[in-house]
This record gives sequence, structure tokens and C-alpha cells, in this order.
Amino acid sequence: MELTAILTPAEEGGFVALNPETGTTTQGETVEEAVANLREATALYLSEFPLGNTGHPVVTMFTIPEPLHA
Repeated sequence: MELTAILTPAEEGGFVALNPETGTTTQGETVEEAVANLREATALYLSEFPLGNTGHPVVTMFTIPEPLHA
């Protein structure tokens, strides 16, 4: 099963990893560790709450203009 991982830098260092299909979230010191932890957490979640055929989420980026300073 192919799922999505979204990684963001954590304030305290390392990375926070989110799987949007299930909502599982975890963290790790490296990208590899964060993804491995997310894989394990998501597998545990799916053993209790199987997913139907939901397809992949659309992941995109957007920009908010910088505020103008007077």
C-alpha cells in the first residue's frame, strides 16, 4: 500500500511526519527515522482501522503575501 508522508522541521530539531490519509503523526531526528516511525505508527493504526479505497490526497503549496510595513 502506498501512502503519503508530509515532513516538516520540528522546533526542537528533527522532523515531524504526518500521514494525511490516516492522520497519524510522529517524529524523528532524521528524515529516514521520521518516515520509519510514521510507517510503524500508520501500520499499527491500519491494523485497527483499515482504509477503504480513498485515493491519494492532493498536496500543494501556496503563498501568503508578506504584510506591507508603513
